[in-house]
Order: sequence, then C-alpha cells, then structure tokens
Amino acid sequence: MALQPSLRPTIIAGTHDAPHTIDIFLDYVCPFSAKLSLAIDSILKPLVDVGGLYYGKVKVIMRLQVQPWHATSTYTHEAGLAVVRAAPEKFWTFSLALFKQQAEFFDGPSSNMTPLQIREKLASIAAQVITEEQVVMFKDLLKLKPTPNGGIGVTDDLKYTIKFARQNGVHVSPTALWDGLIANQISSSWGEKEWTEFLAKNVAV
Repeated sequence: MALQPSLRPTIIAGTHDAPHTIDIFLDYVCPFSAKLSLAIDSILKPLVDVGGLYYGKVKVIMRLQVQPWHATSTYTHEAGLAVVRAAPEKFWTFSLALFKQQAEFFDGPSSNMTPLQIREKLASIAAQVITEEQVVMFKDLLKLKPTPNGGIGVTDDLKYTIKFARQNGVHVSPTALWDGLIANQISSSWGEKEWTEFLAKNVAV
C-alpha cells in the first residue's frame, strides 16, 4: 500500500519495489505485538530479505498503531517516528529494543511518570542502538514546539500513521494486511510453519 516517503524506513524487510506487501500494524505497548515482532524478526525477515526464498517478491511494512487505551502508546510511537527521522537505518533495531522493554511503559509502571520522564526513558532505550549525535536529534524531535498546542517534531508523521489506520478500518494490534486487504488469519501465535505455508499459498510472482 501507499507509504509517505519520509516513512520509507518502516519497510523493515524485503525490497522497496517488491510486488507483494504485508502491512503489519503493531503497538509498542501491546504484548501481542511484541510477540509478533519476534516472529517477524526470526521467521519472516529471513524469508523475504537477501538470500530468502521470497526476496524481491515480498516487502514488510511496520505500521505504527497507536492504541489510546494504553496510556503511553502515543509517546512510544512518537519515539519510533523520531528514530525514523534521526537514525532511519536503526528503526527496526530500536523497535525490537522497545518491544523487549515494553513492560516499563505499561499503565502501572508509568502511572507516576510525567510526559518528560517518559520521553527521557525512551531516549535511554534509543541510546542503546543509535549514536550520541543521533540521540541529540532524537531528543530535539521530541521537544515541544513553542506554541501552546503545537505538538513536537514528529506530530505530522504521527497524524499520518493514525489517519492511515483509521481510513483502512484498523482498530487493534496486531493487524496484518496482505496486498491491501486485512488478513485476519495472520496471528501473533504463528510460527515458521504458518508463515511458510501462507507465503507459499499467496505469493504469485
């Protein structure tokens, strides 16, 4: 499906011009999204990246899915978008790191944290995978604009991701689309068998 040029780093596997597309909507604070992220990294990426059976045939896009019933979801997705801008080559690496530490952003552990404290904790995770110079840019992108309600440096990107999900009827994570249509059978519980069977059945090039 269509992708805003600035968000091209969210193509996390496969070639940009691959004819088939899997859009996977994930929320950084969703346990099921975290589970699926591990399967994407260990099973799906090797199948569609260089050397994989479906290299050049399938690409995978991680769609950031803010779920407002998770109180910190917006902040975590702002952080993901800031990495897209500051260190695009590290977007997926950062995403995996955040998924592995997502419990720190659950409602209970974050209940007494201010927005600034949440962003500082997210910056500490970013610092695990990006350079000091990139961390400076990351933090700048998360600073509030001088206007009273103007958002931050990635607010427009955040709006795009939310509008994209809404217009396509995506409400929860994880949700996957195959060539633009929701594929309800794709699940966070899928292993190698399910992914290989799905691709064998659906790849037509």
